[in-house]
Amino acid sequence: MRDTIGLTKEPQGIGEPSVYHAVVVIFLEFFAWGLLTTPMLTVLHQTFPQHTFLMNGLIHGVKGLLSFLSAPLIGALSDVWGRKSFLLLTVFFTCAPIPLMKISPWWYFAVISMSGVFAVTFSVIFAYVADITQEHERSTAYGLVSATFAASLVTSPAIGSYLSVAYGDTLVVILATAIALLDICFILVAVPESLPEKMRPASWGAPISWEQADPFASLRKVGQDSTVLLICITVFLSYLPEAGQYSSFFLYLRQVIRFSSETVAAFIAVLGILSILAQTVVLGILMRSIGNKNTILLGLGFQILQLAWYGFGSQPWMMWAAGAVAAMSSITFPAISAIVSRNADPDQQGVVQGMITGIRGLCNGLGPALYGFVFYLFHVELTDSDGSEKGAKPNMANPTDESAIIPGPPFLFGACSVLLSLLVALFIPEHTGPGMRPGAYKKHSNGAQSHSHSPQGSGAEGKEPLLEDSSV
Repeated sequence: MRDTIGLTKEPQGIGEPSVYHAVVVIFLEFFAWGLLTTPMLTVLHQTFPQHTFLMNGLIHGVKGLLSFLSAPLIGALSDVWGRKSFLLLTVFFTCAPIPLMKISPWWYFAVISMSGVFAVTFSVIFAYVADITQEHERSTAYGLVSATFAASLVTSPAIGSYLSVAYGDTLVVILATAIALLDICFILVAVPESLPEKMRPASWGAPISWEQADPFASLRKVGQDSTVLLICITVFLSYLPEAGQYSSFFLYLRQVIRFSSETVAAFIAVLGILSILAQTVVLGILMRSIGNKNTILLGLGFQILQLAWYGFGSQPWMMWAAGAVAAMSSITFPAISAIVSRNADPDQQGVVQGMITGIRGLCNGLGPALYGFVFYLFHVELTDSDGSEKGAKPNMANPTDESAIIPGPPFLFGACSVLLSLLVALFIPEHTGPGMRPGAYKKHSNGAQSHSHSPQGSGAEGKEPLLEDSSV
């Protein structure tokens, strides 16, 4: 067996599937979107000059709700028909709104909302990685994929900001569109299928039961398996503030903390570099030394500290210090993905990863709306996209209340949410034994037809836990 991560399976088509295929796909997709950080803020403010963040929350709310409903379905279908086709589908629809930014802003925001149906790339990517890695490799592999997301944001916002100032937003949109097309071409030409042939039907025409395709079927299993329930609650409570923070933080830095566009780009770059180190070097050390569950708890602790610091911080140096803590908190999600994947059957990887991604999709909808609403309640109206003037004051509905306002009230709400998440995570059992049930591959050894014609509602089979040992 080779030591290289992701090269432990037999060749399937064009070369061997590797974690590095997943890394390139993720990097190109989010690099394209990272370029649009500055133009997107401008278009958002120009299209919705009043209550910008509330409208931003509504748009992402629709997208997040659709992702929540579709992610388990996409994951389950990829368990039957393979990963490559769904990688192509999810990347295409995630990047489809990009060229519309300059063609028609209204269509751009409409397509962003509707793209949530298929914009669940991480669900398929994590299932792809699970197909081609051994159990002991997964935490490192998931950390590498998550670090790639941070790496894509190290330089892309700064590049996009510079090109936008020097040559205009149109060039940035064209460049982002070209990179998205390159990503699609890379999947078509270079990415091999990762799902073994014996676990797939002989052709795309093979029937699939509604029990397998029903997105609510996998969501109903959340309540049937206590471990999955605890993990999903942990993900929801921890990612809800993270999603809201991601949607509003860059503009918050510009308007309330008075960062310039160049400083924001530098902040993102430094945070991205620190996140890469945290999700590769630090994550691997922690997983080996303190275990999977304790790594999750440590990441949640860093997230609480980071959000509290953002909430009370009013000086630029406080944001930089909290950003370093935020990088350490980025170890949480790859650690959660690893504990889920390690204890799921091979044929359930897409379902369980889709379930987790779906919860994150719901948070991507609720988080921005929650943050915008809390800012509104505390009379901090973030509607001005130009925060470059030094010493300017935040827009307040009632200026006399300025001294009484906590700089970042939504971040404090987020810290309370993550504290609840940490308490729930304390009850997640850590599995130290093999993650697969003994008969995991056996029930697929007769070919794909047995996989795609599983019993449709038979009692014990339907209530079988997704994870191996669900005792708390």
